[in-house]
Amino acid sequence: MASSAIKSGALVALRDLHPSSQYYSQGTSLRVTGKLQEYSVETAIAIIADGSANLKINTQHIRDLNFRVGSIYQFIGELLIHTDNEAVLQARVGRNVDGMDLNLYHQSLRLLKQFQANQ
Repeated sequence: MASSAIKSGALVALRDLHPSSQYYSQGTSLRVTGKLQEYSVETAIAIIADGSANLKINTQHIRDLNFRVGSIYQFIGELLIHTDNEAVLQARVGRNVDGMDLNLYHQSLRLLKQFQANQ
């Protein structure tokens, strides 16, 4: 059986995505969640935020997703690091997750990281 060329997106909170993070490297496959702050139809760039952390998302490959500022979205894609050390997620999947309890989501992420550390 051949292995898949596309890796699953590692669950990462936006506040944990910074230059010293293990996830902050070229081509890392990530799954991120945040509230849409801005969206440009011309550039297909969205900016999502979670607390004080934010991330640019390139949505050029996403179809049939209506972007609404203030809604919560989850994206899976590959991280691209530009020469100025700015990160942009090249999204391959996106979905609206309005109704998700972000506090409970962060709590489950913490528990998942604890479990993985103990394995």
